[in-house]
Amino acid sequence: MLKVSLKIRRPKPSDPEPPVDEPEWFHTALAVTPEHAATDVRGCRIHLRLWGDTDKPPLVFVHGGGAHSGWWDHIAPLFTATHRVVALDLSGHGDSGARPEYSMSMWAREVLAAAEASGSTARPTVVGHSMGGWVGAAAATRYGKQIDSVLVIDSPLHDRVPEEPRLATRRRDTPGYRTEAEILARFRAVPTQPVTLPFIERHIASQSVRKSESGWVWKFDPEIFGGLRLEETPADEEILENVFARIPCRIGYLRCQNGLVPPPMAEQIRSLLQLRGPFVELAEAGHHPMLDQPLPLVATIRTLLEFWSIT
Repeated sequence: MLKVSLKIRRPKPSDPEPPVDEPEWFHTALAVTPEHAATDVRGCRIHLRLWGDTDKPPLVFVHGGGAHSGWWDHIAPLFTATHRVVALDLSGHGDSGARPEYSMSMWAREVLAAAEASGSTARPTVVGHSMGGWVGAAAATRYGKQIDSVLVIDSPLHDRVPEEPRLATRRRDTPGYRTEAEILARFRAVPTQPVTLPFIERHIASQSVRKSESGWVWKFDPEIFGGLRLEETPADEEILENVFARIPCRIGYLRCQNGLVPPPMAEQIRSLLQLRGPFVELAEAGHHPMLDQPLPLVATIRTLLEFWSIT
């Protein structure tokens, strides 16, 4: 069993004052330092961030394409009262290892492995954003009897990888940036949205880069989409509307009002779910709600978790 201790970093007198635009709740959340660990999945090192006690049920957060577990740093600590929280870097992302090629089925296996590495023996709830919603749905389809519930956040029905159009042309031999400041100035959410809270953007950007021999580069394998295999079996060829019907565990859907799911598609998703699970709309949220509506996002997820706990 993986033994993990929760570390809360107390400010020191020598610490710089937080930026004036950084609210107290954000500063407090980041002060809850995650434990960094790793698990091996088919020969690839998968990096994990973990918060909370192992005697609580696992809550696994799955990031979108080109992102990483640090996107949940200000979200995850707000669930430790009720859950053992895990955020993983999918292979090819963040501080995890790279693979010769990538697939939804392998990413789904990594999600289950992250839950198993949490140290909790309870069945996990999986929360997946954007491409991570597809990964969460794939995990639920394959391992639904081992999963309590899955929440999909703003994943379109017919486009599994919303981030692909902008990132698919990048390659591993792309030169790095000369300085850290230069690459951080280039940080943008993909796809872009009109509103991002600057204090959240600064933190995520700082966690998104590393120094390499060629300069400063982003923490994702540029081949994640160039070599991504989506269609492996007839089941993998199904679009999300068919996947919903095959998921054996509980499922919910969270649509962002200003995200990637237009109203007609939203009504289609609502119809597909019917009595299978809740469909919730997050008001005024862009596709990346952890960037512009973090506290409403937390409140919504908390409500769904409470609903599932008593039903």
